[in-house]
Parts: sequence; C-alpha cells; structure tokens
Amino acid sequence: MQFDFKQILSVTLILFSVIDIIGSVPVVIDLRKKAGKIYSGKATLVAGILMITFLFLGQSILGLFGLNLESFAIAGGIIMFIIAIEMILGITLFKYDPEEVDGASIVPIAFPLIAGAGTLTTILTLRVEFATENIIAGIIINLIFVYIVLKTSTWLERKIGASGFGILRRVFGIILLSIAVKLILTNIAGL
Repeated sequence: MQFDFKQILSVTLILFSVIDIIGSVPVVIDLRKKAGKIYSGKATLVAGILMITFLFLGQSILGLFGLNLESFAIAGGIIMFIIAIEMILGITLFKYDPEEVDGASIVPIAFPLIAGAGTLTTILTLRVEFATENIIAGIIINLIFVYIVLKTSTWLERKIGASGFGILRRVFGIILLSIAVKLILTNIAGL
C-alpha cells in the first residue's frame, strides 16, 4: 500500500467536481424545507458505502457484460463531459423526483445527488489511472467535505449567495470538462 499525495489530490478534485456538493446546496436546502430534516451523517455514510462498494465490485459487474475498463473509462469520460456541460451552462439533463421527500437523506441526497451515476462511473474510471488506496483516500476526503456542507448548508446559503454558487459551479465545470477530455483521449489511445 503506497499513498501518493499527487494522486490523492487529483482524485479528490475530480470527485469534488463530479459530486458538486456546493452546486447541490440549493437542492439540499429545498429538500430540507420539504422533508423537515436531512440526516447529514446518514446521507454521507450511505453515499460512502455505495462509492466504495462500486470501487471494488464495479469491475466484476463489467466482466458480466463482457466490457473492458478502457471502454467503460471512455463512457465515464462522456458522462463527466455531460455533467461538466450542465455545470458550465447551468442546465439540467439528469433529473430526480423532488416529490419523494420520505427518507430524503438517502434518496435523493445520498443517491443520486452524492453517489449518482456520474460519481459511480467516475470512481470506476479512476481505477484506470490511480491506485485503489489513493481513490479510497480521495473518497473519504470528499465524504468529510460533503458531511460538512450538508451540516452547514443553510449557513452557506446565507454567506455565499446564489451568484457565488453559480460562479463556483462554473469553475468546477471547466475543470471537470478538461479532465473528461483527457480521460477520453487517453483511453481511446489505449484501445
């Protein structure tokens, strides 16, 4: 087991961009108003279990369908590309049902808001370039940040404001777009 600070930082930033918990704060606040309460710890724990489980079992699932990791990495890069376009342009392509507020800590906060299709695809895609222990470290760092943001979402809403969230979302969108392009090009060469 060998931890690499550069890899951990890269994984952390990639996952931070994909999870986009800062950009999701308005959704979290809206759900908190509808559901009455969001259990930050429960949502974070369930999202973490989903992410780490997919990190280890995702490749076996691919094997059942006869897919290789490079093909999945390209597909993941395309999903990351689409998520980045959403972030940059302020549009929504992936939707969830906001009427389901029962157990809002699990659905839609833990899944699909935190550990959604984009996050799970990205985690499996990261296995192509990064060591497993560094991916786990990046997941844990993101989960700590997610927990803090969920716990302080109403305070953040007052401090940063809607325009501040818009700026942060676009900046991380551009970073994610660049990463997606690199991931696609690298794995196309690998095929």
